[in-house]
Amino acid sequence: MSSTDTKAAKLIRKCVIPAAGLGTRFLPATKAVPKEMLPIVDTPTLQYIVEEAVKAGMEDVVVINGRGKGSIEDHFDIAFELETTMRARGKTADADRMRAIANLVRIISVRQKEPLGLGHAVLCAKSVIGDEPFGVLLGDDMIDSEDPGIGQLARIYQQHQKAVIALMEVPESETHMYGIAAGKDLGNGVIQIDHVVEKPKKGTAPSNLAVIGRYVLPPSIFPILEKQTTGVGGEIQLTDGLATLQKTEGLLGYKFQGQRYDAGDKVGYLKANIAYALKRPDLRGGLLEYLREVVKTEKP
Repeated sequence: MSSTDTKAAKLIRKCVIPAAGLGTRFLPATKAVPKEMLPIVDTPTLQYIVEEAVKAGMEDVVVINGRGKGSIEDHFDIAFELETTMRARGKTADADRMRAIANLVRIISVRQKEPLGLGHAVLCAKSVIGDEPFGVLLGDDMIDSEDPGIGQLARIYQQHQKAVIALMEVPESETHMYGIAAGKDLGNGVIQIDHVVEKPKKGTAPSNLAVIGRYVLPPSIFPILEKQTTGVGGEIQLTDGLATLQKTEGLLGYKFQGQRYDAGDKVGYLKANIAYALKRPDLRGGLLEYLREVVKTEKP
């Protein structure tokens, strides 16, 4: 097997989930509870993200943590006292569910000591990732799809051996809220990116293709991020690092399949709760009845 074939056969085994943000948009709830642990119905947002990575075949999940976020590690650990109590009370199925969370995947926690931006958070994982491609999943971006979003990107990476970022069309009025990419449409949802910019000023966006929180990146992104100067918001922006990567190695975008929910936005968080609750047979009927009542009584 040639070195090229070896590289092509290499699996995406590791991923990074940045989870060190302060969660100020959800205060006061996030004063003591990490925003990534806020529940979608009865399951922490972060657990859905981890389950997506596991479904895509990831073996190691590197969580970039911050101060006061020990509950994230606790959630994915064995809760011996809780399980023992539930089993003693005959709640074996519930105890088994708790143990299944602990056995999901190998969680590696890395501390980001200062909130210096998404690019810096990814850089914090360098020593754990090593010299291999890896996924990045943002902890408040949910993609509801039978085919996991990060797995879709991993396949594109393996086909083309170039960094891949998730893209989604947004209204022009919202382009200033996202990283925006533009380029040549290669077909089948793949875009050869020639320009990417973080939160362009209104009216200056090169397209309406927004960068969504899923990436598959080569290890060569790390030396780029090490040299990256601060950008929008005075932070080390991952988008700026991607712009450099595009010039040196090329960069692809992929219009992923699935429904995206921005759980870092209050309205997006509420939408995710409703959508996931409606998928539950034990909740769907009662929730639909309530929603119909709200629509009926809501004044125009």
